[in-house]
Amino acid sequence: MAHAIKENRMTKLRLYSAKACPFAHRTRLVLQEKAIDFELTEVDLQNKPRAFVDASLYGKVPAIEHEGHRIWESAIINEYLEEVFPEPRLLPREPGRRALARIWIDYANTRLVPAFTQLLRAETRDQEAAGRKALGDVLAFIEREALARSSGQGPYWLGAEVSLVDVSFYPWFERLPAVGRLRDFSIPAELTRLRAWIEAVQARPAVRAIQNPVEFYVERFAKFVKPAATTAA
Repeated sequence: MAHAIKENRMTKLRLYSAKACPFAHRTRLVLQEKAIDFELTEVDLQNKPRAFVDASLYGKVPAIEHEGHRIWESAIINEYLEEVFPEPRLLPREPGRRALARIWIDYANTRLVPAFTQLLRAETRDQEAAGRKALGDVLAFIEREALARSSGQGPYWLGAEVSLVDVSFYPWFERLPAVGRLRDFSIPAELTRLRAWIEAVQARPAVRAIQNPVEFYVERFAKFVKPAATTAA
């Protein structure tokens, strides 16, 4: 199935994905932003097809096959796509700004994702409170040290143009309202730049094209919330 408007190269790319996976969501967004024609294989991670196992040696989504290459891990896939399909550009040209982009992508992987998971998968009230604080601290750091310093007057993480940084963070923010319902968490009102950034990214056609409703994530996340730890929506 083709999922973009135009084909950039002769050999169509194949993406192995899972609709609920935020890491696969990252790569779907890059493909949409760059209008890369591709064939989608939706993977049941409980019953992995042989072709997917061959393509992803870690057994995780996303993975791609393109021109004889098998590539996995979302951050690596996305940089590959940036190099092979350079327009529109999603990383800055200037080396220092490009390094900054990679630092923030690493922050998403090493700080945001663990804090999000800590809150979602908490098994006791104390763990839930610790997860809520951890995620709140990460969001405050993003407001103070990222968006207040890097965005300037632009709506996106690095300013006027969307980048791989926006793509790397956004999937967790699409899922955050579902965590909010299940764990009584919301973005503090004073994080105004973060709220504006979410609105700007959500308005992009590439984001809207593959967006899932909050209920989709609530249904999938509910299994992580034990009855004793559930809070009011």
